[in-house]
Amino acid sequence: MTPAFRRFLSNPKALIGLTILVLVVLAALLAPLLFPRNPWQMAGRPFLPPFQDAKFWLGTDMLGRDILSGLVYGAQVSLIVGMISTLVALFVGVLFGALAGYYGGMIDEILMRITEFFQTIPTFVFALVLVAILSPSVTSIIIAIGIVSWPPVARLVRSEFASLRSREFVKAAVTLGQSDRQIILTQILPNTLSPVIAMSSLMVASAILAEAAISFLGLGDPNMMSWGYMIGASRTVIRQAWWMSFFPGFVILMVVIALNLVGDALNDVLNPRLARKGR
Repeated sequence: MTPAFRRFLSNPKALIGLTILVLVVLAALLAPLLFPRNPWQMAGRPFLPPFQDAKFWLGTDMLGRDILSGLVYGAQVSLIVGMISTLVALFVGVLFGALAGYYGGMIDEILMRITEFFQTIPTFVFALVLVAILSPSVTSIIIAIGIVSWPPVARLVRSEFASLRSREFVKAAVTLGQSDRQIILTQILPNTLSPVIAMSSLMVASAILAEAAISFLGLGDPNMMSWGYMIGASRTVIRQAWWMSFFPGFVILMVVIALNLVGDALNDVLNPRLARKGR
């Protein structure tokens, strides 16, 4: 176990965040075992309040569907969208930022102008348009969120590459005859991963919030239960059945807080100087 990993695990914020995330991941993985019934099927009496029936701890919705079952299956969608869309955004952002920061000049100008163009478009509205064009599905939501999330990564990586390309170890690699590809991948990129890793956890949280908002507006995958859909479906009966929107909203809040805690802990470990300045 490396010293950095020990410091991360000893951070209270990391422990709290990881505990919440592990519980959510376990619930998503064990969903078919915990709730063999399809979450879309009627399971009991409609509008059953929480904690009144041992079979339905969190109650049922207007169609008699189990709220707890919906939360567990909704975790699968949120985690899939959050993780994969973040990977898409990281790939595009790191590619643009690395090329712009390493080569500079005209390549930098072109790539940064493209990045700025995407940043001028309202990200959520752009994501909604993309999902509507591609037709609502988990795949289209992942693509849309990935496309609108990469510009901040590109700017961060570009600034890191621009500051590192003139360092001694890069000049030494050039002198040894390494190709640009080798220098980018083996010399500079590993030294830029710390802030990118810290940023990625916050990007996952943003992606989960974006997916919930898209599903809330009715553009989620119609074949998969999601937390955003559950909140959207309950907005017309919020006074009659408060639990239908409260529990999905609470779960989203806890997951986003957990990811932010993990991100803060990663930043404290990977960027200790910035952490000390913040204090």
